[in-house]
Amino acid sequence: MGGIISALRGDDAAAAASERASSADCDSRVSSFHSANRWQLHLNSLKESNQLLVIDFTAAWCGPCKFMKPALQHMSVQFTDVEFAMIDVDELPDVSKEFGVQAMPTFVLMKSGKVVDTVVGAKKDELERKIQKHRAV
Repeated sequence: MGGIISALRGDDAAAAASERASSADCDSRVSSFHSANRWQLHLNSLKESNQLLVIDFTAAWCGPCKFMKPALQHMSVQFTDVEFAMIDVDELPDVSKEFGVQAMPTFVLMKSGKVVDTVVGAKKDELERKIQKHRAV
């Protein structure tokens, strides 16, 4: 509760911690973003990095998204050198539009601020292959 109040007041560290904690699983390393400003700060912090970023564009009502959530959480634990983010298309429609998301789930893979690959649909094996491909490059 304190994290939520701090987030409303604008306490960046507490708000960021609250967003990370809201990603559900304790073992998961998937950060959820509920604010376009916080998302932009996070994205900007990774633009100079060669670290792979996997963005999961999802929706609460989306069945295939729910199917993929445990797989994504598992991948986040398996690939500790990869950054994972989750964005609800209904909460942040402008961010979704910026990335051209038209179906859920959509996974966008980025490196150095540039999109390097995309997976549309609940394609766990394809997503894992592409993560392995791009994390090593």
